[in-house]
This record gives sequence, C-alpha cells and structure tokens, in this order.
Amino acid sequence: MKLKESIICLIFGLIPGTIFSQTTIPMTLPVVTLMDIEPAGTFTLNFTAPTEAGQALTAPAANTTKWVNYTSAIASGGLTRRITASINAPIAGVNIRVQAAAASGAGGGTLGTSSGLVTLGTTATTIITGIGGAFTGTGANNGHRLTISLAVNTYANLSARTNTPVIITYTITE
Repeated sequence: MKLKESIICLIFGLIPGTIFSQTTIPMTLPVVTLMDIEPAGTFTLNFTAPTEAGQALTAPAANTTKWVNYTSAIASGGLTRRITASINAPIAGVNIRVQAAAASGAGGGTLGTSSGLVTLGTTATTIITGIGGAFTGTGANNGHRLTISLAVNTYANLSARTNTPVIITYTITE
C-alpha cells in the first residue's frame, strides 16, 4: 500500500499545476495643478538716460533670473494646460515683455511650449501652452527660464517716474 501511495504522490508531483492568488489595490491619482516662480523675490529694471542730446533712452538689460516651475496631472481626456501672464498696471510709453524659454532641467512628461516673446497688459496673455501630465523640477535651472524686458513703445507717452512697482501675475489654467 505504501508503494502505491508513493507512486500516486510521485505522479501528481510531476503534473504541472498553476496556483495563484489576487489582491485588489485601490489607487488614486489626483488631478494636480501647481505652479510657482523661482527664485522668490523682486528685481529692478531701470532705463538709462542718454549723455548726449538727441540720443534715445537706453533700455535696461533683460532679467533672466526667474524660472517657472509646474506639476500637472490632467483628468483622463482632459484639456492640456497653459500659463498666462498679466501686469497690474501699464506704464505709458513702455512695453513690458516676457518670453518663456523651452523647458530644461530635471523634469519629464508633456512639458509646455513657449508662445515666444509677448507684450504684457492687464489682460492675461498666454506664455506657455500644451502642458500635459508633467513636472519641471523645482527651483532655478528647472522649468522654463523667463526673460523679462522693457522697451519704449511711444516716446510721446513717456513721463519720468522712480521706483514704480509693476506686478506680473502668472496663472496656470486649462
């Protein structure tokens, strides 16, 4: 009898069988929309007066110290996002311009595309389009470098002023 049981165990032991188990894992991937400008703080742009009669004002060198960082996770089938910029108040005779560079740094995903050089006003203007599921990395040297510049648009509208604050507001939206 023991020999018969041993043979049966040996036969069943040689027949391949699949044994499995399943586990259900609930998962949540939230919609995420985060954006900031790095590094924090202000900067100054000042025109230079000419030293000879008949010469034009000299525009200040553009500021390239600011970076836009973002994290975006869109809903399934959702729209891509964009970043807009606007100013709190125009300065007569002066164009305030911004240009976002192509994304660079430690990010990944569907990063946005620059809209090129845009002149800002009190109405929001798109500066970056096509942001999908993406992240740029944080801080300076990650995301889109911003070039902010000033240019005279109409000399007849210029009036002297000192320390006039202009606030640029950036918004990420669908």
